[in-house]
Amino acid sequence: MAHSIGFEQPRYQDLPEHPRVPHTYFDAEQVDIEMDSVPFGRIRVHYRTTGTGPPLLLIHGLMTASYSWRYVLAGLGRHFRVIAVDLPGGGRSDGPIDRKYGGAALATWIGEFQRALGIEGCAVVGNSLGGCFVLRRALDDPSSFERVVLIHSPVLPEFRHRALCWVLAVPGVAGGLAAYVRRSPLRWAHYRTHYYDGTLKSLEEARMYGEPLARRDRARTFVRYMQDALRPNDLRDTANRLRSLRDDNRPFPVPLMIMYGTENDPIVSPAMGQALERLVPSAKSVWLDKTSHFVHVDRPDVVTRELVDFLRA
Repeated sequence: MAHSIGFEQPRYQDLPEHPRVPHTYFDAEQVDIEMDSVPFGRIRVHYRTTGTGPPLLLIHGLMTASYSWRYVLAGLGRHFRVIAVDLPGGGRSDGPIDRKYGGAALATWIGEFQRALGIEGCAVVGNSLGGCFVLRRALDDPSSFERVVLIHSPVLPEFRHRALCWVLAVPGVAGGLAAYVRRSPLRWAHYRTHYYDGTLKSLEEARMYGEPLARRDRARTFVRYMQDALRPNDLRDTANRLRSLRDDNRPFPVPLMIMYGTENDPIVSPAMGQALERLVPSAKSVWLDKTSHFVHVDRPDVVTRELVDFLRA
């Protein structure tokens, strides 16, 4: 397959079986625990762990899983005990379909997961929507984290969020979307995961993200995330809390680093990072070129170095 650069998506039928760049995700220890949660009830939670040192929690975003951190696990594991968890309803973790998946619920769940593992006060990195949950958790309970890193997280509602909210509120649309996703879940996952370097894509990745969506309950949970966590009011509430801190000349309660790409990412544009810089002037900003929504996949060596330098400061 030709080398494609700049958000060019390879065709699904051309995907190689395995990624061209090797990783250590499947070498990490697999752990499944049963935990009680106020928002989600008693659920089974899956995570991967590797390395030694102080705990570092990694939180993925919408539709992905702990697999998204595959290229930084080894490097971070040389400095931390890395814990990459599958969010409720993501990857191999349970996700009841009769619960709300808004920011408040997921922020609460993160604290519950930390208590279950005894890692309260750890460092944390959140990607995309996972970063929104981390941000809200830090505002709700600053003692939850020692340091926080956000990677390509949406922080302000856009028109597409409002449009999505309106469309999914129409009777039958949410169920229809879940059914549509289940028709070809691997293709769905492939075409909605964007890298600057499209040659990083593989069938292995499509299976990791797509196979859970083949189940009726998981597809419905995925749509619930879009209905609840991407609600404009949910995003606006967190932004308003940040704005209030700034306007009162109060710092963000935890040392914060934000990491965004300079390219026109199809999922979260650089404008979101610029907005977060204005909302939290004290945050350290890292801008990387030739990257995507998943900077830790496109440029894992640089991301690992930046993370280690900040988290060990």
